[in-house]
Amino acid sequence: MVDEKLVEEITRRVIEHLGLQGAAPAPPPDIRQGFIPVGISVRHLHVSQEDLESLYGPGAELHPMRPLIQEGEFAAEETVTLVGPKMRCVGPVRILGPVRPRTQVEVALTDGVQLGVVPPVRPSGQLGGSESIIIVGPRGVLHKTDALIRANRHIHMNTADAELLGLKDNDLVKVRVQADRPLVFEGVQVRVADSFVTEMHLDTDDANAAGLSQGDRVQIIKE
Repeated sequence: MVDEKLVEEITRRVIEHLGLQGAAPAPPPDIRQGFIPVGISVRHLHVSQEDLESLYGPGAELHPMRPLIQEGEFAAEETVTLVGPKMRCVGPVRILGPVRPRTQVEVALTDGVQLGVVPPVRPSGQLGGSESIIIVGPRGVLHKTDALIRANRHIHMNTADAELLGLKDNDLVKVRVQADRPLVFEGVQVRVADSFVTEMHLDTDDANAAGLSQGDRVQIIKE
């Protein structure tokens, strides 16, 4: 049997020899150089109160499972199944709260392929002419037209950070990824509000293509 105390002592001495003990982690890149964190959005949906009750029954409410980084938003315990035009299914798909005036389903292109559709790329809330989708809940089924999109690449940015970088709401910027597979995202929408926590949102396809993980830093490139 290995002597655990002996292993601990050997490990401590090796760390001291290498000069690693007590080494402070490097600080994250500075926002003043345009560095911001990445949030990776998996497939999800936002629902209206009317549609929530159709899916989960009269008087249904969303039950927070965990908070999201943006103030007041949360991943709910409630999930649904999406069904495409050829009866192909994707699920479970989590509902994000709180409820919204209109139901919006956001997927990556890979999810669309599984469903048998190619959802258009749209900013949040711009649903006119988007794809139709069937949403299945435990108490009901909805057929929603103009509801299914691939969210555009966008940045939530608080007002102070936007002023620091000389940006305003709805500006379009480039974002450089310095990773194993470096690339530059173009046409990234900046959305500015006092309540926002600064973070770039990418879907799982974009994040995987760039080799990014939740919380990694990317850099805004000024034109």
